[in-house]
Amino acid sequence: MISPEFDLVIAVLLGAGFGFVLEQAGFSSTRKLVGLFYGYDFTVLKVFFTAGVTAMTGILVLGHLGALDTSAIYVNPTFLWSALIGGLIMGVGFILGGFCPGTSLCAAAVGRIDAMLFIGGALVGILGFTEFYEQLRPLYMAEAMGNITMASVLGIPAPVFGLLLAIVAIAAFIGTSWIQSNVRSEPFTLKPVHRKYYVLAGLTPILLLLLVWITPSHQQQILNHVEANYTAENPGKHRMVTDHLAYELMNHAHDYNIIHVHESDALPDTLRSGVPGATYVHYRELLQPHYIPLLRSRYKNLIFVADDPELARKGATMALRIGAEHASWLNVGVSEFRQSIFEVPDPRQLTSKAERDRERFRVMAARTLLEIEDRLKHMAQPIKREPVEPSGGC
Repeated sequence: MISPEFDLVIAVLLGAGFGFVLEQAGFSSTRKLVGLFYGYDFTVLKVFFTAGVTAMTGILVLGHLGALDTSAIYVNPTFLWSALIGGLIMGVGFILGGFCPGTSLCAAAVGRIDAMLFIGGALVGILGFTEFYEQLRPLYMAEAMGNITMASVLGIPAPVFGLLLAIVAIAAFIGTSWIQSNVRSEPFTLKPVHRKYYVLAGLTPILLLLLVWITPSHQQQILNHVEANYTAENPGKHRMVTDHLAYELMNHAHDYNIIHVHESDALPDTLRSGVPGATYVHYRELLQPHYIPLLRSRYKNLIFVADDPELARKGATMALRIGAEHASWLNVGVSEFRQSIFEVPDPRQLTSKAERDRERFRVMAARTLLEIEDRLKHMAQPIKREPVEPSGGC
C-alpha cells in the first residue's frame, strides 16, 4: 500500500517521533541511563522491555490475523562470538560513556557536549573495525548460527515464547521497582489509580498472545473451511473438462492463469510434464501474500489443475473464498489430461462420428500444445551471445 518513494518520508517521521519520545523519557541524561547499572533508576530496562514486548505482540497478532507476512521480516544472522564480545564492549562503553548509540544521537541533538564526544569515539571505533576487518573477520564470523530466533532455538511456538517473555518482563518490572525503592530508601507502593493501569498494561499482551496461541490463524481457518466445505461451495459450474481446457489453451491461453497445486515438499521432475504454462504452487502456500495478487487478478481467469482433481477443486474453492472472481478446476488429474490429449486411440476402435470428431480435435490440440511447450521452453532458456568480429573499413 506504500510506494518505495514514500518509505524515506515515513522513516524520517518515525525517526523524529522516536527521538522526541527518547528525549521526553529523559534518555538524553547520562544519570538516568547509567542508573540501570547502579540500581537507582531502571527506566531504561522498563522502556526497552516495553518496546520489545509491544513490537513482538503486534507482529504475532498481525501475522495471526493475516495482515502481516511474518516470513518477509528480516532476521539478523547470529554469530555467537561476535554477539558475546560485541555485547561486552557495548556494555562497558555504556557504563563509561553513559550512552548507547541511539541515545547519544538524541542527546547530541539537544546540545550535550559529552554525547558529541561519545559519537566521535563511536566513529573512531567504526573506522578502526573497518580498517582491521580482514584480521578480525575469522573471529567476527565464528560460530555462525544463521537467521535464528529464540523460539526456534528453544523448539517452542513463537506465541509461547512471547508469553514467557511477557511474564519475564512483568517480573522484571516488579523486581527492579523493589530494588530501586531499596536503593533510594523509598517505600515500594503504587497508588490505586496507577495500580489499575499497570495491571491492564501487563495483562493485555498476555491475553493477546494467549489468544494467538490457542486459536487457529487466519490462514488455518481458511484451510479448515475449505477442507470441510469445498464440495458444497464449488459446484459443477466451476468444473472444467479435458477438451474444454485444451480448447481454451489453444485459443485463449492469454486469458488464463493455470495453477498446478501439489502437496509435495520437494517438487518432483514428473510434475514438470504438466499443463503448458502452469505455475506450480504448494497447496498450503496458496495463501502466502506473494500469491494473493495472482489469485485475485481481475483480468485473468484461474484454472486449477493437480495430480488429484480433488486437490485442484480445493485450490479453486480457496481462491473463490479469498476473493477471486473466476476460478475453475480440471475434473481429472494432469496425467490423465495429457494421456487423453497426447495418446491417440486406435481409429478402428472409434465407432461413432462424435468419437472421430473428438479424435481429430485432440490430434490438433496435441500439436498446438506441443508447440506451446516448445515455445515456453525456449523462452526460459538464456539468450546466447555470440561474439561478432567487425568487418570492413572506413
